[in-house]
Amino acid sequence: MAYWYNDNLGKNNIAVSTRVRIARNLNGIPFSSKMTLKDREQLNQTVKNALFPSDIADKFKLKFIKMSDVPENERFAMTERHTISRQFAEDSNGKAIVISEDERISIMLGEEDHIRIQVISSGKKIEEMFSIANEIDDYFCSNCDVAYNKNLGFLTECPTNLGTGLRVSVMLHLPLLEGYGKLPYLQEWVNKNGFTIRGTYGEGSRADSSLYQLSNQITLGISEEQILKSLGTIIDKIVGDESSLRQGLNKQKLEDDCFRSLYLLKGARIISSREMMALLSKVMIGINTGIIPENSANPISILINCQPYMLICKYGVDDTVERDVKRGKYIGENINI
Repeated sequence: MAYWYNDNLGKNNIAVSTRVRIARNLNGIPFSSKMTLKDREQLNQTVKNALFPSDIADKFKLKFIKMSDVPENERFAMTERHTISRQFAEDSNGKAIVISEDERISIMLGEEDHIRIQVISSGKKIEEMFSIANEIDDYFCSNCDVAYNKNLGFLTECPTNLGTGLRVSVMLHLPLLEGYGKLPYLQEWVNKNGFTIRGTYGEGSRADSSLYQLSNQITLGISEEQILKSLGTIIDKIVGDESSLRQGLNKQKLEDDCFRSLYLLKGARIISSREMMALLSKVMIGINTGIIPENSANPISILINCQPYMLICKYGVDDTVERDVKRGKYIGENINI
């Protein structure tokens, strides 16, 4: 299956992925925190009736799934693939999802808001991902009674999402900006422009493999077009700063670090998630700077496929040591040297 993280970014791997998320709620149903099981069933049925059958469901190959039918390990594997939120995975009672076959589109029903449209892709594809999410949103707004106020815009459970209800994030690989201690200054700068930087899995998470999510904070009093344009400009500046720092590295030492990391990954028989991520970060730099051939490895695919729950679902192993063994096996089979 062509999941987004299986796309080979090659040298353009500083901007790793783009995610567009749109929050919507329906009139006549309480916000998610106040919903009863009956309310959730009403929400699910309303969305299901609106989408199936429809041209848009056929176009994007969407299917409806009750989350109670998804095993717990698979739900948490979906969070590792960035398909659903951790909150959504932890409590599946009465919840459902509308999802495309490749999981690039996922519509969570009953998360923080009634409807969370999410579209995700590899690389920096802000306009493309917004276009898909906006098409799905237009369909919902035309076929469902979406909560809207002429002064506040789209109504959401959390006031910080009022207005457009739009969150756009780009995941960035920033090991040099991180290593040189420039992230606090970067955070201050992006905050002043209405954006924020978070860890790999969003708010409260750490930055695995020096991967950070940059996203907009402001949704009220600003248009969707302004959000997209501002984010694109900031991304270009950050990518430029990271690239400049990479160009200033000692070439001989960088080559040694990158190839040492690649061969350690290839040869490891037992490897922890933390060690894997540190080594993959250096491999990504090597590919980006042209030191390591692009076809040697797909670091993001390896990183996600080797997360704990992904390994549990793939190999049926729950013991930590056994997972570390399977992780080493998977990595060895997916590095070409």
